[in-house]
Amino acid sequence: MNHRKYVVVSPCRDEADFMRKTLDSVIAQSVRPSLWVIVDDGSSDETPAILAEYAAQHDFIRVVRRNDRGGRSVGPGVVEAFYAGLATIDLPQFDYLCKLDLDLILPPRYFETLIQRMEQNPRLGNCSGKPYFVGARGELISEGCGDENAIGASKFYRRRCFQEIGGFVRQVMWDGIDGHRCRMLGWIACSWDEPELRFIHLRPMGSSHRGLWTGRMRHGYGQYFMGTSMVYMTASALCRITRRPAVIGSAAMWWGYVSSMLAGKARYDDLEFRSFLRRYQWSCMLRGKAAATDMVHQRRARFWRARSISEGGPPIVSQQAGRLGMTA
Repeated sequence: MNHRKYVVVSPCRDEADFMRKTLDSVIAQSVRPSLWVIVDDGSSDETPAILAEYAAQHDFIRVVRRNDRGGRSVGPGVVEAFYAGLATIDLPQFDYLCKLDLDLILPPRYFETLIQRMEQNPRLGNCSGKPYFVGARGELISEGCGDENAIGASKFYRRRCFQEIGGFVRQVMWDGIDGHRCRMLGWIACSWDEPELRFIHLRPMGSSHRGLWTGRMRHGYGQYFMGTSMVYMTASALCRITRRPAVIGSAAMWWGYVSSMLAGKARYDDLEFRSFLRRYQWSCMLRGKAAATDMVHQRRARFWRARSISEGGPPIVSQQAGRLGMTA
């Protein structure tokens, strides 16, 4: 693994309350990034001073400063900031790329383990560990994310995969669209709930800087934008009804979708993608998500194989091995 290079890009805005813990946990990694580009997206708190402090101490940290656009923009604003950092990088120099938020605490072998999984399975294009948050009594609580995609707060990509899917869509639900595009092209996207890959999310997913209701409403709009069907959205909301906050979170997601539909808001302008997504979602409802995902991996393997052969790439791996992130 010593010859493998990875770059981390971290968009941030007003993260002074959390970022030291993230900075320290990345610095403490068993395999550090070759370059870490942190994009300060117009912070007005102590974020710039903290970044300057760490950049002065560690030569692999590079800070990019953007002008204040007037407020936090979750979703498209984050992706815009990410691309501002990516524009400063000669991406072909790196084997792997990670989009990482600055409100996480990573375990010490986090990146080493992800790289090992990537090296073991050439079809694995996008992966992560699982997020947990600290409960009221100090206990760690899983955010309950599915296994079929990497988590938005930590997107670890094989560079070739990132380029083939066209990177991130600059809109809400970018972190769902990318995983489905991976599967469309025959790549595998996944996350693992294992001790060495569990990280602490200091700001629970979906909570939003404006409150849980706003965060879950945004998720519902994102599902609408991505192309999710009304049937699947309703089923998904019902399945989540007992998750914290019970009922309210689920209702906010559903209303975010329905209100977007009633308003006739624009949707992701890729009909082939939306057709693929709906077939996959119907399969999830009929077979269960794990079985449906395995089926897609099997059926779309030919697309990955064809490109790999044309580019002189590695051989295909078995599907069971692909699901587990291991070699055949």
